[in-house]
Amino acid sequence: MKGFLLSVRTKMLFVAMAHFMWMMTFGGHSVFANTVALYTPYPEITVPPGESIDYSVDVINNSGSIKNVGVSLSGVPDGWEHSLKSGGWTIGKVAVMPGEKKTLSLKVDVPHQVEKGVYKFQVVAQGLTSLPLVVTVSETGTFKSEFTSTQPNVEGHSNATFSYNAKLRNMTSEPQFYALRSDAPRGWNVSFRANGKQVSSVNVEANQTLDVAVEVSPPKKIKAGNYKIPIQAVTRSTSADLELEAAVKGNYEIELTTPTGLLSTNVTAGGKKRLELLVKNNGSSTVNDIKLDKRAPVDWDVVFEPNEIKSLEPGENAKVYATIQASKKAIAGDYMATLEANNPDVSEKAAFRVSVKTPVVWGWLGIMLILGVFGGVFQLFKKYGRR
Repeated sequence: MKGFLLSVRTKMLFVAMAHFMWMMTFGGHSVFANTVALYTPYPEITVPPGESIDYSVDVINNSGSIKNVGVSLSGVPDGWEHSLKSGGWTIGKVAVMPGEKKTLSLKVDVPHQVEKGVYKFQVVAQGLTSLPLVVTVSETGTFKSEFTSTQPNVEGHSNATFSYNAKLRNMTSEPQFYALRSDAPRGWNVSFRANGKQVSSVNVEANQTLDVAVEVSPPKKIKAGNYKIPIQAVTRSTSADLELEAAVKGNYEIELTTPTGLLSTNVTAGGKKRLELLVKNNGSSTVNDIKLDKRAPVDWDVVFEPNEIKSLEPGENAKVYATIQASKKAIAGDYMATLEANNPDVSEKAAFRVSVKTPVVWGWLGIMLILGVFGGVFQLFKKYGRR
């Protein structure tokens, strides 16, 4: 009987010691849990994608001796940036006086591109205890921007300004500062306008859209054709591309001049002068139905041969003759006659200075009149001078 009781007591003692050892080894929340504790006021929170979470974590020493506590994070999801600091330094171990606490700053950055759900990790006081943390991400996130236009193709002449209306959408969960730029071909000019002002960068709030006007000016001498205009909105961490297209029909540009470039002539009053003119197509489009017209002084006339050019290809020129007839009443001096070549798309003027000279016969008549006057005076003097 005594042996039996001794055996029972031995077994009970063995069980008690085994339980004590298990608690010592695995029961951090029982024996050693009371020596060091971890505390934060917000162990479970809900945030949107891209949020930065700042935790205040207290390491509390409940023992009677100094504790050097190794502190780390465990189970942090992939792609989540984090840092654990105290006193401005990143730490891996903290010494806590008996009955005191040290406050650590834990920062966890939730990615922008993250799935909606519940995420768990923990702060670990190595070999002592741990602090479970739960973060609920409220929605599926993305780190994306969009640059779109409902009318990315615009048609016009090369001397026109191509205007596009675009929308820049910030699909991230924080404000973004976008630099606007273009990789347009050489010689093209691209400008951006937002909120009524010309800009080179814009700020777009989280999950907001901004209207951006894009104005494109091609080189004047450019050939007709379709041209791609790539533009970008870029931040340090995201970007959005938009490809615009300019359908250039070419420009209309003509020149009205003479073979020598001289825009002056002379004519006698009532006389005619035939001028050789050149109409040049300096643009990149064919110019059709060019009519010749004039603005001349009163009682003057200008006749063109021919008075219309059916078609003129880029780089070509056409010869035209203009016959200017001065008024019979014109007195000696300089007059302006404006000649014009135009069609509904383009117009060019050339102002000619026309010097009018008195006919030679009028000069001789004037001389004869003067001589006659002097002769008459001489005869009168001869006849009456002796009296």
